[in-house]
This record gives sequence, C-alpha cells and structure tokens, in this order.
Amino acid sequence: MAGTRIGFVGRFLFRATAGALIAFSFPLAVSAQERPAADDRIVVTLLGTGGPEPTLKRFGPATLVQAGGRNLLFDAGRGVTVRLYQLGISSGKGIDAVFLTHYHSDHVAGLPDLWLTGHIFGPFGSRTVPLQLWGPSTGESDAGGVTRIAKGLGETFSDDVNTRRVDEHIAPAATRIEAHPFKPEGGVVFEEAGVKVTAFAVNHGELIKPSVGYRIDYKSRSVTISGDTKFDENLIRVAAGTDLLVHEVFAMSEKLAKLPPLKPIAEHHTSPEEAGEVFSRVKPKLAAYSHVILLETSVDELLSRTRSKYAGPTEAGEDLMRFEIGDRVIVKRWNEALRAYPP
Repeated sequence: MAGTRIGFVGRFLFRATAGALIAFSFPLAVSAQERPAADDRIVVTLLGTGGPEPTLKRFGPATLVQAGGRNLLFDAGRGVTVRLYQLGISSGKGIDAVFLTHYHSDHVAGLPDLWLTGHIFGPFGSRTVPLQLWGPSTGESDAGGVTRIAKGLGETFSDDVNTRRVDEHIAPAATRIEAHPFKPEGGVVFEEAGVKVTAFAVNHGELIKPSVGYRIDYKSRSVTISGDTKFDENLIRVAAGTDLLVHEVFAMSEKLAKLPPLKPIAEHHTSPEEAGEVFSRVKPKLAAYSHVILLETSVDELLSRTRSKYAGPTEAGEDLMRFEIGDRVIVKRWNEALRAYPP
C-alpha cells in the first residue's frame, strides 16, 4: 500500500492550525517531563546502566539529572540519544550541559551522536547554541580531555557539519562544542539556577587518570554519582549524607575470578561487598547501582552480596529507572508498553 514505507520526510505529521504547524512523530506521552517544574526536587534518570558490552538490555553509562529547570547529563555512553528520544527529551534543546567522568570509550561513545543529532532540525534536535561539555583536564595543559574531544569531533565530522550549515541553514553556533576543562582534583565546576555541581577525584586505577565523580546539590536535595572507581575514601567523604548515591559495581563468578585477564579489570572497580561498605558509611536515603557489570552472576546475587555489608534500601539500576528526590526518594520504572512512568 502506497505510503506504508516512509522515509525521513514522511515522518512529519501535518496539522491544520491558525498557521502552518509542522511536527515530528515523537513520544508525546512523556514530553511534558522534558523540563520538570523548578520546585525543590531533583529528578534522576538512569539512561544507561551498562559498560562496554554492546547489549540491548543495558546501554552505555549515562545519567540525566534534572533540577532547577536545568537538564544535566553525566557521561554519554552508547545509545544515550536513543534513550532521550524514548523519554521525549530533545538531544539538542533538552540538554543544558554534559559532564564526563573520564575518557574510557564506554562513557564517551554516545557523545558524537548526541552532538550531531542535537543540531539537526526537529523536536529531537534543533539546538541553537554550542553543546556545553565539562570534564577533567589531562596532564598539565588544558589541551587534552574535553578540549581535545571538542576539537577532534569538529575535525572528524567537518564534512557533515559544513554541508548541513549550508544545506539545512543550521546556525554555526549550534554545530560547535564548547569545552570546559577543570582541574583533576575537582571542586565546584558548575553553578546555575541554584544547581551546584561539584567534581571530585576517584580512584579508577593508577593508569586511569583523571577520573572523577560528581555531587549535584539543589536547595536541600542532593545526588552523588560515583563514576568508575575502586573503593574510595574521597568519594565517601564528599558523598556523606547525600539523598541518592548512584554507584558503579563489578561482580563475577568465582570461576571467572580465576581468569588472569579479568583480574586487572576487577581491580579497577568496586565489588558488591565494597560498595556495601561505602553505602554504610555514606548513609544515603537510597543507594542505586549503575554501570552494572555482572559476569556469570545475577542481580539477586549482587544485592545479596551487598546486604552482607549494608542493610539499607538499595536498587539495582535498570535503564530508564527514575528517582524523584524530595522528602523521600521515589523509584519509578519505565513502562515500555505505555511509553510512560506510572503516576
């Protein structure tokens, strides 16, 4: 039947209004959540809870934090643009700033897609200003890290960008990445509309530096994101008393633990028992796992091993799991059939 197979243009929906309105087919059921009301809450959504494995169940590391009318993205792993689209959040106008914890590929692989899709016309893009990118400096100069990424992506995709500027009349500013490097030891790196982002160094291994986590404070609410790290005293100090602690974890079977290639990888991460000790000292209202790496083990075993050290509320994060931080932390799971969260 004619029209059943449609291309990009065919995805437009045309409606007669007082003027000509053109819109895309977009997940409208959740589009109202793109900018939650600027009350005293923080809304945290785990867009991707996996690691390097290219699985459909867990996309690459990415966490959306919404507070004070701002949308802040922490890490940009594989598939982040797809998850934002599922939520009805624009990769262009819907993201105010991106913060990278470190420069392993699984935390950065989705950044080119986020940037390039973000300036294409449509409700999933239409950015009019540069993409704002924060991350720790490498070495003694600011030339590495996010500065190098911004420059490198600009060079790599210059043919695409230059064509779209002319052909699609995209403003040059929208096609740029503005880098904001900061010292690896961290400190307050962003403060806007009452939202404060503090970066802090974490221990991801001797050779994996810089590596940071982030604490986000808004009014009396807070969330701390560990980034990739071993058991770390600095994280415990900075995160103390946070409402929500989003922490990485690495767990594997005893059989796999004997394999030499996996030993150094495990040593760069936090075991469930170590995470339990972190939770017991930080005392968050809720602890949640992300960057969940389970090798020949299960979520039930992960939580059981955690409870051997920590009896407080803990969630094994899933893609699109949402936390609303108010007087208490409310957990919501994405309903794919409804394309929405429960009320």
